[in-house]
This record gives sequence, C-alpha cells and structure tokens, in this order.
Amino acid sequence: MDLKLQDKIILIAAASQGIGYGIAEAAAREGARLSLCSRSPEKIEQAAASLKDRYRVDARGYPCDAMDAAAIESWIESSLMDFSGVDGLVVNAGGPPPGSFDKFGDADWTRAFNLTLMSAVRMIRGVLPAMRQQKSGAILTLTSSSIKEPIENLLLSNVFRSGVVSLVKTLSYEIADDGIRINNLVPGRIDTERVQTVDKLNADRKGISVEEQRKQQWSTIPLGRYGSIQDMGNAGVFLLSDAAAYITGATLVVDGGKTRAVF
Repeated sequence: MDLKLQDKIILIAAASQGIGYGIAEAAAREGARLSLCSRSPEKIEQAAASLKDRYRVDARGYPCDAMDAAAIESWIESSLMDFSGVDGLVVNAGGPPPGSFDKFGDADWTRAFNLTLMSAVRMIRGVLPAMRQQKSGAILTLTSSSIKEPIENLLLSNVFRSGVVSLVKTLSYEIADDGIRINNLVPGRIDTERVQTVDKLNADRKGISVEEQRKQQWSTIPLGRYGSIQDMGNAGVFLLSDAAAYITGATLVVDGGKTRAVF
C-alpha cells in the first residue's frame, strides 16, 4: 500500500528512542520529511542523522522539553520556518511518576498536568494555524492503555491521559471542517528500553531471570509476545496517512489483544 507520505512534513515529539523513534523510522521509510525533538540535543541529533543517512530523507533534530511551553513553541516555530509547513504531528512525552493519591501534593499534580495534558494542548495549538490555512493535516497523540483500564499505582498518568483522549475526541468535531484529522494511538507492552529496565527490576525483586519475567508477561498477552517499536511505527504512519482519511476521533490500541475493555 502506498501511504502517500513522500515529502510530507511530519513533526514527532520525544523521537530520540522508543515508540517516537519507531514512528519516525516508519515515516522515513515512506519518504516523509521529519522534524524530531527530544530533551537531549545530542540524542535527537543522532537519531535525525541516522534516519537521514539510512533513508535519504530530510530529517532534523531539535531540543525540546515537553514540560516547557516556550520550548514547544520554539520547536514548532522553527520547524514551520525550516520546512515551510506541516502535514502531520505526533504528540508524545514521558509519563508522570508512579504513586497513589496520598503520595502527591499540588506541585506533583501541576507538573503532571503540564507534562501530559498541557504538552498535548501546546503542541496541537502550535500546528493548527498552518494546518487550517492549507485545509489539511493529521494529528496523532501517543497515550496509554490506562485510558481503557486504569493502571494500579499510576494515578497521575491515569487522570491526565484520560484528559488527552477527551481533548482529542472534542477537537475531532471542531477541526473536521478544516480538513484536519486527530486520533489516539495506545501502546500495549512494547519492547522499549524502559520496558526492558522494568523487566530487569521486577525479575530481581522476584529472584527470577529476566527471561522468566518476560515469559510471565507474554502469557498475559493473547498474541504471546511484546510489541516492537516497528509495530507501533506501522500503526502510527497509517493513522497519519491518507490511507486513514476517514478515521478521526478514534483510538487505536496496539497491544497484542491484552486490553480486556470492550471499547
């Protein structure tokens, strides 16, 4: 299938590694032009250079902390200037810290609000004028399975990621007349560096091998394996492409069947 992403301009946040990088790589494979950002200037430059060399595409890296409103504004303004437009945006940021209700004070709630919900608001706000002017565009938020089933000990993430999904659904009505689509992408257990670290910690806590820990996790997934960043990348570029032209306000779960929620 030709996704028709050749020379499309796509901005991807938190793209130096993990799922963000997986979507960037899949988009590069389709010939898209990429503006990538990350908190680490060195890592995002390396990621952009790697994609540029391997896929012969225009890929550029920019420093941006999703907690910082000014940094988000600078990334998007620089991207619009350097690429002369935008066709797609991937909203992505790290998650709030774990913990239960009694652990968090107002400062923790405010920080999580800015990291998870306001980063999405600010990134989307930044690209909408250009997309409205050209009467086209696709926006994708990376969120969490906690929007389907709240995850124990992840209170802050559960609350604010649900807010992002409500934002997306509401916006899907508001911006449809402008030719702009917006959707959510929900990862299950994806084999990223973070998940590998968590598996190692859990294995050590239980006194078992990492391989045994992973097998225990696989047994809870109907397809019997972790997802890859390539799985996420393929799903992400589909939703960004014209192949998904009749999909907006939707949530695609890529989890090997693990989530038990009906909707």
